[in-house]
Amino acid sequence: MATQGGPRPGGNPPYNNPNYLADGMQNMQINRPSGPPSVMGNQGGPRPPPNFGQQQPPPPFPASSAAAIPSYSGGTPMSRPGPPPPGVLPRSSMPLGGPPPQNMAFNNRPSGPPVAQNPSPFGSRNPSSGSFSRPVSSSSAHPPPGALPGSFPVSGPRMSPFASSPMATGPVAPPFVTADSFVNGPSSLPGAPRFQAPMRPPQTIMSTGVPPPTQTHSFPGSPPIASSAGSMQSVTPFSAQQPGAPFSVPSPFSALPQGMPPPVSAFGAPPGTMLSHQGIPPPQFHGSVQPPRMFGMPQQPPNQSMAAFSPEVGHMGTSMGTPQKIDPNQIPRPTPNASVTLHETRQSNQANPPPPASSEYIVQDTGNCSPRYMRCTINQIPCTVDLLNTSGMQLALMVQPLALPHPSEEPIQVVDFGESGPVRCSRCKGYINPFMKFIDQGRRFICNLCGFTDETPRDYHCNLGPDGRRRDADERPELCRGTVEFVATKEYMVRDPMPAVFFFLIDVSMNAVQTGATAAACSAISQVIADLPEGPRTMVGVATFDSTIHFYNLKRALQQPLMLIVPDIQDVYTPLETDVVVQLSECRQHLELLLESIPTMFQNNKTADSAFGAAIKAAFLAMKPTGGKLLVFQSVLPSVGMGALSAREAEGRTNITAGEKEAHKLLQPSDKSLKSIAVELAEYQVCVDVFITTQSYIDIASVSVIPRTTGGQVYYYHPFSAVSDPAKLYNDLRWNVTRPQGFEAVMRVRCSQGIQVQEYMGNFCRRIPTDVDLPTIDCDKTIMVTMKHDDKLQDGSECAFQCALLYTTVYGQRRIRVSTLSLPCSSLLSNLFRAADLDTQFTCFLKQAANEIPSSPLIQVREKVMELCINILHSYRKFCATVTSSGQLILPEALKLLPLYTLALVKSTGLKTDGRIEDRSFWINYVSSLSTPLAIPFVYPRMMAIHDLDSKEMDGSLVPPVIPLSSEHVQDDGIYLLENGIDCLIYIGNSVNPDITRQLFGISSPDEIPTQFVLQQYSNPLSKKLNDVVNEIRRQRCSYLRMKLCKKGDPSGMLFFSCMVEDKSPSGLSYVEFLVHIHRQIQNKIT
Repeated sequence: MATQGGPRPGGNPPYNNPNYLADGMQNMQINRPSGPPSVMGNQGGPRPPPNFGQQQPPPPFPASSAAAIPSYSGGTPMSRPGPPPPGVLPRSSMPLGGPPPQNMAFNNRPSGPPVAQNPSPFGSRNPSSGSFSRPVSSSSAHPPPGALPGSFPVSGPRMSPFASSPMATGPVAPPFVTADSFVNGPSSLPGAPRFQAPMRPPQTIMSTGVPPPTQTHSFPGSPPIASSAGSMQSVTPFSAQQPGAPFSVPSPFSALPQGMPPPVSAFGAPPGTMLSHQGIPPPQFHGSVQPPRMFGMPQQPPNQSMAAFSPEVGHMGTSMGTPQKIDPNQIPRPTPNASVTLHETRQSNQANPPPPASSEYIVQDTGNCSPRYMRCTINQIPCTVDLLNTSGMQLALMVQPLALPHPSEEPIQVVDFGESGPVRCSRCKGYINPFMKFIDQGRRFICNLCGFTDETPRDYHCNLGPDGRRRDADERPELCRGTVEFVATKEYMVRDPMPAVFFFLIDVSMNAVQTGATAAACSAISQVIADLPEGPRTMVGVATFDSTIHFYNLKRALQQPLMLIVPDIQDVYTPLETDVVVQLSECRQHLELLLESIPTMFQNNKTADSAFGAAIKAAFLAMKPTGGKLLVFQSVLPSVGMGALSAREAEGRTNITAGEKEAHKLLQPSDKSLKSIAVELAEYQVCVDVFITTQSYIDIASVSVIPRTTGGQVYYYHPFSAVSDPAKLYNDLRWNVTRPQGFEAVMRVRCSQGIQVQEYMGNFCRRIPTDVDLPTIDCDKTIMVTMKHDDKLQDGSECAFQCALLYTTVYGQRRIRVSTLSLPCSSLLSNLFRAADLDTQFTCFLKQAANEIPSSPLIQVREKVMELCINILHSYRKFCATVTSSGQLILPEALKLLPLYTLALVKSTGLKTDGRIEDRSFWINYVSSLSTPLAIPFVYPRMMAIHDLDSKEMDGSLVPPVIPLSSEHVQDDGIYLLENGIDCLIYIGNSVNPDITRQLFGISSPDEIPTQFVLQQYSNPLSKKLNDVVNEIRRQRCSYLRMKLCKKGDPSGMLFFSCMVEDKSPSGLSYVEFLVHIHRQIQNKIT
């Protein structure tokens, strides 16, 4: 027998792990016919081919060599850390040499969809799922084949693998190139430290130049602001004081030194400069040049920038006409980064801060796990709780354990330790990782989490080299990689793996049938059946419900499916349990026949009631022996049986209109019986996803309790359209069943001594404080883990976090995915601000706000969100900024966009008062499991012009350049696309050239805009480019965007302009006004 812990050889069966990208989206029908959906499985175009589960797993692997979990079918995996693939720009901290390998990037990905299929809109969560991205090559527009079906859960009580006995922007451009780049940025010299305290962190200075107001002013949602009177002498915003020269009033801008190359900046203002309100664009400086500074102002650090506001802007409550004096192009905004970054997780034995979550990057795992799997809000850990509190920042992890990798990334290695299982610390049960230190010639090792010293197992012993590392460290993935998968032994299972069960529960009440929701659901299921795994392990079941529940016997022996009615909706039961859930291979024909006939069977149904809770309970009884996925299609408010609800919408409108403080209670579940059902479902490993296809109130706050507790998801189609929504319903369902996922999962996060887990937030069930139970965990789900200090950390040491996920694959293989992240500890506040991660900090803000909305009045939640932002900026201003003038708003470079995103959050659907209760409930549910790359685009959408696609230079990107979210950038003769990862709004101006609208949409004027819109591809280049753009966005977002045409003067136009975050609106200030408000608040705190 080979040595224990040896990595496994290649040749893993396809889809036996969650690292695969589902090609379930390969055949996505993008341009559907405008008619209602056909319920015939064979009438909507060719049947998509099965995409996974076609092969049985091979014989057990020997334990002698390494096996990688292939990221993508047909793709060539990246070799060990080396040069980037073609077109990839390495980070400045990574000197790379030699020609790029030819077998990387997307070269082996399929160049198009199968015959007779439409182009693929998406198939993978590309690292570019942020607002600005471009594919590495043109072939990336089509997703590669390969999909991981759900793995099989084990029902019944579970032994914890973690007990003592065996049992988860808008994008931000890379930091400015400043004179401090060589100090606080990646070093260009091998071996140089990433961070060098005590250098100042980068900052942006925005000089308001505002005298303190003489009157009290207020900000919506905030307490009154009082300031004392004062005077101020006007000064020229910019000057270049020459050495020895007398003070005078020079030209507003100094010239660039001669011989300097053309300036480059991430957005209008360069770092280390002030933004002028005089309407003259300031010069831009390269990092090695120090910009001019104000009279009497100390030398400004090159890693902070400033903006000057006109005095009038500072007077809140007065006429705000003066902000036009400030060039809105000169304030911080997200900036596209078209390049692909190569990111090494550690360099010179130090953690390398990750690139922005929304950017496109390729990870080389050199000890720390990929930031896709785990990101920290601060990439240096504060040594004390006092230091953390002083910073005002949050300390949390975003854990997305099954996140989709980039196609060019090295696959995760699978390690098999045989019957003894993986090596673990005997005290804290942490798993072996690159940061455990071996001593005494390798005979013992020190746990990096709890500090305990263990004996090395005899068959795992290896001598140490001169550097103190094991001689075989680079050959063992668990000793040199931040993420590995261990093969779990039988000690991690209580019984044999069970089959994959997919149970479909369809609403056939009168409203569902008449709106076309029932037909759309049956059509989607009929097509998705082809994507389920083949073989005897796959089992399916179907039931329908209105005021009663109808099961169907699908056994092959019957000539046709047999309906079995359960009339008792108070004490439900399952008839003929063994015949309700059957093998897919035995019932495929019967299933297709049944799905075709259900809409016809119930077409004259006059029953308006819905026994939603009873139907879920009955389906659960059928699935109880096995567990699995329960997919529910619901169209009306549950009105009878257990969990019956009453309409609270009218009450909600009244409360909101009257400004009642109790309105938030409508966002809390109204019935506790659904929660008890949900806990029981989770206990037996049943995951529930609910597809809400409705045109009326359905009480999402109550219905969503079940999917949130069982690790599922809520899909919301309101108002449901039988013309435009069936395509999205089908694609959402297909991605749900084909995306990489694991079943019967348990997750725990461990930390080094001095730090402990405070709270988990996400879609899961938790029976004990330390473990998170996940009936299903998929590639899109993120769990937020907040941390707290329980002791002081040592400056200069490292603090480690380890996430262990035990789950079952589709082939019944029990796996433990272990991701380890080790970050330096710091006692310097300036280091914390330099190492702040904007995307993760804001995602933390977002999830905390969503968590508080149901229990607090909206005004309190808004105030708290703004207070979080102000506290961070105040701490930086007070303790780290070098400029002391009270007329300057100073922003840390790493968090310079935090005010913009905070403003966007305050104006979002979840926090503004003029919205529907249902929309807010869905917003809360969507945010609860939202991944970091999608968080910022969700509240700060991406907008682009599409009327001039023919004339634009895309710089290799399919997606056009982005436009700031301000109505000033929306012209009446243009057409604009705005997307947030769920919805896609296309605004058509009143003066658009009729030829353009005819080419794109087949209409000659905005007056002809249809209420129900389906994007078509016409035979002209402009239409093709628009379809390519939409498909690329869908691929990036892993979401089939719901499209709507908008025009001025119409409710649709109001919807579009409500997304203009930077404009002043009833729900909040303009961006410029908000910056001034923040400055006022900081001044008040300082004084």
